[in-house]
Amino acid sequence: MTESDLSQCAVTMQALRHALLVLNGKWKLQIIVALLAGTRHFRGLERSVPGISTKVLAKELKDLEAHRFIARTVHPGPPVVVDYEVLPYARSLDPVIEVLKVWGIQHQLRLEAEGVVLGQEMGSVR
Repeated sequence: MTESDLSQCAVTMQALRHALLVLNGKWKLQIIVALLAGTRHFRGLERSVPGISTKVLAKELKDLEAHRFIARTVHPGPPVVVDYEVLPYARSLDPVIEVLKVWGIQHQLRLEAEGVVLGQEMGSVR
């Protein structure tokens, strides 16, 4: 491996670490996908992301807002209503989401063809 190859590998690894740091966990991309379908209230978003707890959703929304993927709008009440929507920057993830979707379908089909059974928790293999 040349010095140039090692340098390029380091650049790639650093970029991947940063991307994974921002989009870590199993919920952030699912939340973004749900919001790409349109603005949602907190409870509607909670229903759109099966399995997420209220506490985790609140934390993930704060993280996504801090990274400028989504915007939070509070409408004074009563009752107070809070809407969430994706910001234009979040649409830069469209090609990433599409590639991951295609890969996920192919991977699932490959495992099924090999007789591997996926557990209830997505990704757990038995």
